[in-house]
Amino acid sequence: MSVLRRVVMRTGRILIQPCVEVRAARSVFASPIKRPLPRVSFTQTRSWCSDGPVADRAEVRLNRLDGEDNGIVEVLMCRERARNSLGRVFVGQMRELVSSLHHDAAVRVVVFRSLIPGVFCAGADLKERAQMSNPEAELFVHGLRSLMNDIAALPMPTIAAVDGFALGGGLELALACDLRTAAHSAQMGLIETTRGLLPGAGGSQRLPRTVGFAIAKELIFTGRRVRGERAAELGLVNYSVPQNQTGDAAHKEALSLAREILPQAPIAVRMAKVAMNRGAEVDISSGMAIEGMCYARLIPTRDRQEGMAAFIEKRPPRYIGE
Repeated sequence: MSVLRRVVMRTGRILIQPCVEVRAARSVFASPIKRPLPRVSFTQTRSWCSDGPVADRAEVRLNRLDGEDNGIVEVLMCRERARNSLGRVFVGQMRELVSSLHHDAAVRVVVFRSLIPGVFCAGADLKERAQMSNPEAELFVHGLRSLMNDIAALPMPTIAAVDGFALGGGLELALACDLRTAAHSAQMGLIETTRGLLPGAGGSQRLPRTVGFAIAKELIFTGRRVRGERAAELGLVNYSVPQNQTGDAAHKEALSLAREILPQAPIAVRMAKVAMNRGAEVDISSGMAIEGMCYARLIPTRDRQEGMAAFIEKRPPRYIGE
């Protein structure tokens, strides 16, 4: 049964429609994660991205953290020779992983990161795109736009760790995430106008909503690239940090942020994301109605009771996602 409803405006009337289902059961949020993968450090880049025959290498992988980080999942991008450019195989594998995460209620935070030094995602695979007919290219970009929407629609918080270049579709991928961290040395830009195009995977819509219309128009019209520090000043990323010797400073910052989110009540975090995302799409009165419905879903949860009890007893809460 749907536990959330969405307010939409149509012909001056507010209609209530089913939207996102979030199950509130111990088995959903607190069940053990099956077949956990070992934690991957930046120094393992070569073994993840280079071992084995080319045809057998996964270009996108999942890494489920364990121990105190249980509940954090990393999406590892490792299309080494093409700098994580958005080719057919890469996009197809990313779509499958995102779909699996959407239904995995044991996941509380998702971090998108690259295992290729100096690169987050270089954007479109122009060599592959050049071989497409006009209808094929249009269909592929439609699928790419759909993928970014799927990432944005993940029910749990998502963080993009930008330790290198995030250009064109690479920045659009980062913009589809809720939060972004970047190294000072990272370069970001929607550079499509320098190639005779416009951002076609959500960038023309998400960038203005992130940095404001005037700044977004300036960046898109000029195709300008900005570094991490400037991106933080513009509000394009949440945090920018000096790059370290291992080249993974943004990833470490993203993990630090994920660890702040991890102990919070998971259903409440998911409902807060829905309230903000859906509320931003409508007028404030409708947004208030959305907030009210999200809040109402939390009242009967055991996590709310635990939060109140922990406050009264002056102890840390122990949320179980129920």
